[in-house]
Amino acid sequence: MKRIEVVAAIIRRGDKVFATQRGYGPWKDYWEYPGGKVEEGETREEALVREIREELATEISIDQFLCTIEWDYPDFHLTLHCFICSLLTDSLCLNEHEAARWLSAVDLDSVNWLPADYQLIPLIREKLAGADNQVLRPL
Repeated sequence: MKRIEVVAAIIRRGDKVFATQRGYGPWKDYWEYPGGKVEEGETREEALVREIREELATEISIDQFLCTIEWDYPDFHLTLHCFICSLLTDSLCLNEHEAARWLSAVDLDSVNWLPADYQLIPLIREKLAGADNQVLRPL
């Protein structure tokens, strides 16, 4: 089975996270956290910064590693490395996605997530619940 390694930015602003809707491919219209494939010679962090520049035309701070999800899709195995991030600029441009939303913990179930991204919901709810009490430390 084909294996794909990707990174995802859980971009947090206060008590909300940023979610994007895919605009292409077999999983079109499903929701995901922005990010993409790690290219040869890149660290995961370098790949994430590059992908966010390409997809959203913005800059991020990678604040904390969250987890790695392993997921089998019908045609490939996905390794998804997830990082809590914050925006360094206020501008966001959807270069590859057809829609985006800022979701609170209670809104996380309001969109149709990609299966691997859906696995993150309990962890993200936990992070958002502690948003007021937690100080994130940069990597």
